[in-house]
Parts: sequence; structure tokens; C-alpha cells
Amino acid sequence: MMSAVLLAALLAQNFEQRGYFENSTLLFPQSAADDSGHAVNETVFHWDVSYKASSWLKLNGSFEARVDSHRQDARDWSLDFDGRSMQRPAFSLRQFSATIHKGKVTAELGRQFIRWGRTDILTPTDRFAPRDYLGNVVDSDFLGVIAARATIQATSADSLDLVWQPWFTPSRTPLLNQRWTVIPPEADGVAIVDAGARYPGGSQFGARWNHTGSAFEYSLCFFDGENNLPLLNAASNPSAPILTVQRYYPSLRLYGGDAAAPLKWVTVKGEAAYFTTSTPGSDEYVLYVLQLERVVREWTFVGGYAGQHVTRSASNSLSFNPDLGFAGSFVGRAAYTIDVTRSLAVETAVRAAGSFARFEYSQAFGQHWRGTAGVAWIRGATTDFIGEYHRNSYVSLALRYSF
Repeated sequence: MMSAVLLAALLAQNFEQRGYFENSTLLFPQSAADDSGHAVNETVFHWDVSYKASSWLKLNGSFEARVDSHRQDARDWSLDFDGRSMQRPAFSLRQFSATIHKGKVTAELGRQFIRWGRTDILTPTDRFAPRDYLGNVVDSDFLGVIAARATIQATSADSLDLVWQPWFTPSRTPLLNQRWTVIPPEADGVAIVDAGARYPGGSQFGARWNHTGSAFEYSLCFFDGENNLPLLNAASNPSAPILTVQRYYPSLRLYGGDAAAPLKWVTVKGEAAYFTTSTPGSDEYVLYVLQLERVVREWTFVGGYAGQHVTRSASNSLSFNPDLGFAGSFVGRAAYTIDVTRSLAVETAVRAAGSFARFEYSQAFGQHWRGTAGVAWIRGATTDFIGEYHRNSYVSLALRYSF
């Protein structure tokens, strides 16, 4: 009996959990051409768990359940493992992985979140970090990928990160019949049918070498696989006004790097990547970011420029690529911690023909509750990536209970 009690106490010491319930609402003052709704409400249950099985092995898990008013979330009882559903799954394992640490090597196996980018504005080298753009293109969340990752600490200043992804995970794109998909005027009166996606086979590989010096830090990376952002193949029906749209994912080989240097007054960060492809209809281009960051007491300021240079244009207008869409923008963010319970944040992106700004206020109530209110303002020309969402300005309200 005593041994069972001791075993239970030991298991409890090595087990950690946390989570939250959150209800969020987006209110849109204007209707969109393909979406007359003015409100989207969603309730989410999120639960993170971890268990330290030994000094060298840790198990990680994250479960999520959600339901919404706009059918952006699926209405079935299946459990999602791979992140390939067009709708957000009602039940999903966002993470299930094992972390192994021995000496200078740390490995993680399973579905996990992998972030390589160093900049905050746009992260060109983040190729193992697909996003969920379904319900909000200007405020997206990350998706986990099924992968094997090994980090080797070669010296105190140098590390090598190796990633093998056997199962392709795409970014989740907006549904065709909702406001974050903008239908071109020439398609007015045409019924658009979503034919799903054609996923690539094979695996993806990446490597990143990072050096940390006394005055600056930099890294070089390589990626060989597929772009998680799709091209669109549209086929018309000659006998009826119907357009069938299918997503497919071009090959991608990337060469990139980033650097950060803390100076006396600001920290300077830069990141750039060259995207090449062998898929017809896909562009080749360079994305780069230069940003400055400064912390002044309770204030944090980040500002910079995200740019692009297309080296080969395929003239394919049927694509969804927010990376290129937000390039060419002056971007800024400011955050102010009022006190231990209250904070304020402002961020903006300004292009020649489009602009976006979001203001957010957050306040904690006691140990478990937090309320967040915000407003997003989007304006610009319909020919601009940001400007085409000019009818999608919104007010956001969220209430979260954490445990």
C-alpha cells in the first residue's frame, strides 16, 4: 500500500498540466461580397500536459476542442492528428511528442512546433511553421508538424538543428464561401466549388546552423520540400457557370539566414531567404526583413521593413501567399505593460496601397480570468493584398479562464 502511495506521489511530481477555456467574438461592421455575416463566435478548450519519464525523456501533449457559429470549425466527432482538414477540427491533438536529451544532443519526435525565424515582422526562414489563416488572415496562429528534430550543441557558441518531416502539413487557408476569401469581380455570378487539395508525397528536410557570439548572433539555414502555401488550379464547366478550385503545393528549396546585434540603444535584427522552385506556375523570389527593437521600462517598440524581390515571375494570379502579400510593408508594434494585470498593444502594417492597424487591451481578473478587447482597421485598394480585405475591419472580444 505504501509503495503504491509513493509511486503515485512520484508520478504526480513528474506530471504537469495547464489549460484554458476561451470564448471569443469577432464583430464585423460591414458585410463582405461573399459573406453577409456580421459576427463570428468561437469557444475553445485547450489542455497542455507533459510527463518527465526520466532524466533524459519527456512526453508532451496538447489537446484542443472547439465549436463556432460560422462553421469554420468541423461538426464531427473525429480526432485530428495531421492538421490537413479544410475546416478547423472539432477535436485535435495539436502536439504529441517525445523529447530525448543526452549530452549535447536533444531530439524531439512527433507532432511539434518548430520555429526558426528570428524577426517579428515576417519570418522568411520559418518553413516548418505552417499557419492557420482560416478565420483571420491578419492574425494567424501556428500549426504543429509531424517531424523528427535533432539539435546538436557542437560548442558553447555553435549549434546545428536538423529536421526531417515525413508528413506534409499545409497552412490552413480561408474557406471559399467566407469573407477572408476575396472573389475577383470577373467571377460574379459563378458558383465556386471547393475541390479540396492535392497534397505532395515524399518528405521534407531542413538544417540550420546557429552561432552565438559576444556581440551578435547569426544563423544559416537550408530547406528542401514543399511550400505550405498553395497555388490554385481553377477549372470551368462549359455547360454551366461553375468554377472548380483545387489547391496544390509547389516544390520549394530555400537558402536563408538571419542575424541579431544588440547595440547601445536598439537591437538590430535581419532575416532573408531565397525561394526557388521546380513547379511551373510558381514564382521564385527573395524575402527579407530589417527591424529595430528597443525596450524602455514597461514599453517595447519594434519597427522595420519587410521587402521582396521577384527573380522569376510565373504570372500566376491564382495563389494564396500572405508572405508575399505582406512584403513591401513598413511594420511596427508597440506594447505597454501598465501593471501586473493590464497591458496594451498596438501593431500596424502599411503598404503603398493598403494598411492595417490593430489595438488591443488586456486585463486579468484574479488568478484565473482574463478579458481582452481589440479593434482592427483595414483599408486600401482592392488590387492590394491588405487592401482587398478593406471590408473586414472588426472588433474583437475574448474572455479566458485559465487553470
